[in-house]
Amino acid sequence: MFKGLGGLGDMAGMMKKAQEMQAKMGEMQDNLNAIMVTGESGAGLVKATATAKGELTALDIDPSIFDPEEKEMVEDLILAAIKDAQARAAERSQEEMGKMAEGLGLPPGMKLPF
Repeated sequence: MFKGLGGLGDMAGMMKKAQEMQAKMGEMQDNLNAIMVTGESGAGLVKATATAKGELTALDIDPSIFDPEEKEMVEDLILAAIKDAQARAAERSQEEMGKMAEGLGLPPGMKLPF
């Protein structure tokens, strides 16, 4: 008589899983703000620190590179350090998302957020 209601149970389970995933995504976003990565260039003469979300939080420049004649080189080193930090942030973010996907039983390599 109520054969059609079996699908409603599945739908409720899917909704619960979706809510759990949404909560975990929010938690992951908070965690990504707390994880710090450091990129560098010029053998450590310039270091850029960013969150795993890619937000630049600090820049450390060795004073030995402050030569007015080397302005372009310094700018290149700063840019390279920032790009390195952003690349490391993206990599770390993907690692953390992969851990979350695995915890949810999603297939390996599935990109989050959808």
